[in-house]
Amino acid sequence: MKKIVLLATALAMVSGSAVAADMRVKAYKAPPPVAFDPWDIAFGSSIASDYIFRGITQSNHKPSVSAYFEPRYNINPNLQLYVGLAGASIAFANRAAAEIDVYGGIRPTFGAFAFDFGVWGYLYPGGTCHYGAAVDTALNPLSNECATNVLFNGNVIKKNLSFFEAYAKVNYTVNDMFTIGATEYYTPSFLGSGAWGNYASITGKFTAPSSTFGSSGLGMYISGEFGRQWLGTSDSFYGTGFTNPGFAGPFPNGINYADYNTWNIGVGFTYKVFTLDVRYSDTDLSKGDCNAFTSDFAARGNITAGSGTSITAINPTGVGSSWCGAAGIVKLSADLTAMTNLK
Repeated sequence: MKKIVLLATALAMVSGSAVAADMRVKAYKAPPPVAFDPWDIAFGSSIASDYIFRGITQSNHKPSVSAYFEPRYNINPNLQLYVGLAGASIAFANRAAAEIDVYGGIRPTFGAFAFDFGVWGYLYPGGTCHYGAAVDTALNPLSNECATNVLFNGNVIKKNLSFFEAYAKVNYTVNDMFTIGATEYYTPSFLGSGAWGNYASITGKFTAPSSTFGSSGLGMYISGEFGRQWLGTSDSFYGTGFTNPGFAGPFPNGINYADYNTWNIGVGFTYKVFTLDVRYSDTDLSKGDCNAFTSDFAARGNITAGSGTSITAINPTGVGSSWCGAAGIVKLSADLTAMTNLK
C-alpha cells in the first residue's frame, strides 16, 4: 500500500511539472520608447527698468519691454539648430523707438561643454538723420534730411544704425551649481558707423541648490560678466571739424572710438517660468568718449565754448553723456518652451 502511495505521488509530481512546462507564460510587454521630437519653440517676454547693452543704456535709462520667438530643431540631443525673432523698446539719438533682432545659429554640446555659433542682426527702423549741414567734415554731401534735422547739443547721428554680428559662445558646467563661460562677437560696422567692433567677455554663474528654499519651488542664482569692447575708426559722418588746445585732431575722415571695459553682477530669483533679476552694470568710458560713441540726444555740457567739462580728442564739443555710467536694472521675465510648458 505504501508503495502504491509513493508511486501515485511521483506520478502527480511528474504530471504537475509537465503541465507547468506546457503552460503559456504571459510575456511582459515593455513600454514603447519615448519618441524623440526634434522640434521645439522657445518664447518669452520681459519688462526692465533699463535696457543695458554692454554697459550702455539703449533706452535713455527708461523702462523697456521686450519679447522673443525662437523655433528650434534638434538634430539629436546634443546638436540644435535655431532661428529667432526678437524685439525691444529703445530710445536712440536718431529717434528710433524699436529694436528688431533676427538671428540664427547652431548649438552643439560635448559633455560639459555647450557651444553656440551664429549671426545676429540688429535692426532699428524709424530713425531720422540729424546733422545740420549739407556736407560732413570731409565735404561728402549729405541728404536733405540730414541737413535739415539738428540735435540741440551738436551731436550727429545717422538714420540707419542697423548692423550684424557673428558670434561664438561656450559654457562649461563645472557641477550642478557652477557654470563658467566666454563669448566673442564681431561686426565690420558697429551701429552702421563704419567702425569695426569686437566684443569678448567671460561669464560666471552660481545656482543655489534646489533645497535652499525648501519645497517652495523658488530658485536663486548669482551671475556676472566682465567684457571688453574694441572699436575701430568711424566713417567721415562722425568726423570732427575742430579740436581744442592740448588735444589731438581734428579728424575729418572719422574718429577712432575709445575701447572700453564693462562689467555687471546680479542676483536672480526663479519661480516656474518667471525670473526676477536685479543687476548692477558699469563701464570705464568717460562721459566725453561715451558721448562721441553714442551721440546721446540727452547729453549735457558746455556746447558753446571750447572749455567743456567732457572734452576729449574725439569729443571736442565737451558735451558729456551719462548713457555709459553706472546703472541698476530690475528685470522681470517669463520664458517658456513648447515641449516643456505647453504639453
